[in-house]
Amino acid sequence: MASGKVCLLAALCFFVILTNFIGNTQSASCCLRYTKRPLPCKRLTGYTIQNINTSCDIDAIVFHLEERFVCANPRMVWTQHRMKCVDEMKRKS
Repeated sequence: MASGKVCLLAALCFFVILTNFIGNTQSASCCLRYTKRPLPCKRLTGYTIQNINTSCDIDAIVFHLEERFVCANPRMVWTQHRMKCVDEMKRKS
């Protein structure tokens, strides 16, 4: 009976460690470089902000398109314009 409890406890600990590891690796997908071409505003569905503080190497704006994600340099003027465009589209709907 005691060995059954030990096995159950070991399995529970393994599960907790495994789910923690999987959660950390999924959130660690970061932009490594920027797109060179401006994106058309009408194709954008949203964006997220990536900071160096979130264990990523570069600051970036991650634009959401229906089929993929695209990383853009937050210091570029076109990037800031697209962020405003997305914000206005979301405000209107």
